[in-house]
Amino acid sequence: MEKKTAIVTGGAGFLGSHLCDKLLENNIEVICIDNLLTGNSKNIEHLIDNDSFQFLKHDVTDFINIKGKVDYVLHFASPASPIDYLQLPIQTLKVGSLGTHNSLGLAKEKKARFLLASTSEVYGDPKVHPQSEDYWGNVNPIGPRGVYDEAKRFAEAITMAYNRYHNMSTRIARIFNTYGTRMRPNDGRALPAFISQALNGDDITIFGDGSQTRSFCYVSDLIDGIYKLLLSDEENPTNIGNPNEVTIEEIAEEIITLTESKSKIVHHKLPIDDPKVRQPDISKAKNVLGWEPSVNREEGLLKTIEYFKSI
Repeated sequence: MEKKTAIVTGGAGFLGSHLCDKLLENNIEVICIDNLLTGNSKNIEHLIDNDSFQFLKHDVTDFINIKGKVDYVLHFASPASPIDYLQLPIQTLKVGSLGTHNSLGLAKEKKARFLLASTSEVYGDPKVHPQSEDYWGNVNPIGPRGVYDEAKRFAEAITMAYNRYHNMSTRIARIFNTYGTRMRPNDGRALPAFISQALNGDDITIFGDGSQTRSFCYVSDLIDGIYKLLLSDEENPTNIGNPNEVTIEEIAEEIITLTESKSKIVHHKLPIDDPKVRQPDISKAKNVLGWEPSVNREEGLLKTIEYFKSI
């Protein structure tokens, strides 16, 4: 049987590189597209000699030209951490709009199935808890975080427009906080920041009083959920994340314990529009995909800490 081929935009990023691994493990050839704005070639260097893998350095906000057949287009290109999208607001909006448009155009041309990496940030600072897919969100479109939130909300809208108008096969994954190997220590998200600070013996910086909550999913679980969604018949948005909710203060204390650090916790002012709560309702993923996370937080944190030590 002829092998299937997948395009992964943002394939040199944290999630994208793990996704490339998963596809290759399942006998799918991969063309990884990344302009390395926030991605890192080290994340895919172990794949370069694989005959089923190809890397193309390209900005997907420009037209994407691929020869040959393509079965899947998975659009993961985007700055995804606050430090990135606050420093790169225009690029974030462009990859969410032009990049999604170009990726959808490629999928349409190739008659390929399209999967969008969306985000829990489409729910904004939610007034519904936990967040299920039928919640429309509470987003400030002109706040500093709006460049990411609205880029992803637009990306969802244009994906569904292509689904309805062009009768395309599309999937939308709403990804909640994920952590694991290949995260950048300085990417600005809570877990890599806390782990880096703890390993260096620096003060651990919490924004706000630490009572805000997050739900952290280990990367292998997340990628497994994405893969199951890709192969499913579900065309409407699907939450992929770990519903185990924890406060930011609690996760900081856990990291101090696991790293045996002498770091102290310090509090800084909470950023504008920072969500107070974040917890996915994954009933749909359980029922439709037969998926739920299996890696417990201590196990995942220990793996991530070891990775951070190695780099």
